[in-house]
Amino acid sequence: EMSEMSERSKQNVAHGLAWSYYVGYLKIVLPRVKKSMEEFSRANPNKMACKETWKLHILIPLSCDICDDLEKADSNIRYLTDLTETTLTRAGIQKRVYKHSLYTIRDEDKLWHCAVEYATPLQSLYAMSQDDCAAFSREDRLEEAKLFYRTLEEILKGSKECVGTYRLIAYEESGEAETHFLSREILWHLRQQRHEEYAVYEGNQSPNPSTTLSSTELNLQMSESDLPRPLRSDCF
Repeated sequence: EMSEMSERSKQNVAHGLAWSYYVGYLKIVLPRVKKSMEEFSRANPNKMACKETWKLHILIPLSCDICDDLEKADSNIRYLTDLTETTLTRAGIQKRVYKHSLYTIRDEDKLWHCAVEYATPLQSLYAMSQDDCAAFSREDRLEEAKLFYRTLEEILKGSKECVGTYRLIAYEESGEAETHFLSREILWHLRQQRHEEYAVYEGNQSPNPSTTLSSTELNLQMSESDLPRPLRSDCF
C-alpha cells in the first residue's frame, strides 16, 4: 500500500534518479577528476591556476531545461578540450568511455577554465513532463528537481570517494531573456572557490546571486511530506 501511494504521488522519481546518477556515473568518474585536472595543468600551466576549481561543475537547472550545446546556450562559454578519458568494461559494454569537457568562461577581460556539464537525469524529468503517459505536470517536475538536488547533495556529502571533486550549481532561471545568464552563474561559483582557496574574505562572503539556490532555501520551499517515504512501515 505504501509503495502504491509513493508511485501515485511520484515521490520516488527524483530519489531514484539521484541514486542512479551517483552509483552509475558520479561514483565512477569523480574520483578520477583531480588526476585528469593535474595532467592537464602540467601540460597547460597557465590555464588551471586555481586548484580549488579542479572539480566537475554540475549544472542543475530547476526547470530541467537542458541545452546540449553550452556554446549555443551562452556565447561567453567556449569549448576548450576534453580531459583524459576513463575506459571501463561495464554492464556488458566493452571499453565504455567516460570523459569530461573543459570550457573557457569569459569574465569581462579575464578567462576562466573549468570542467562543466549538466546533470543528465534532469532530461528524464523534463521528458516525463512532456509525455502524457507519465501524467507528470510542470509543478511535479519542479518539486522533483528540487528533491533531486537535495538528495544528490546529501549522497555526495556522505561519499568519501567524491570529497572535493565536484561543485553542484543549482539555479532557477529568472524568466527574462538574459544572454549571459549561464556564464554568470558558473562564474559566481568559480570566484567563490577562488576566494575559498586564497582566503580573500575572512568571515565575509559576497552575497548569492538571486537565482542561485542553496540547499537551505530548497528546504524552506519543500515540506516534509514532499520527501520520499520508506516502502516499509516497520523500518523504524
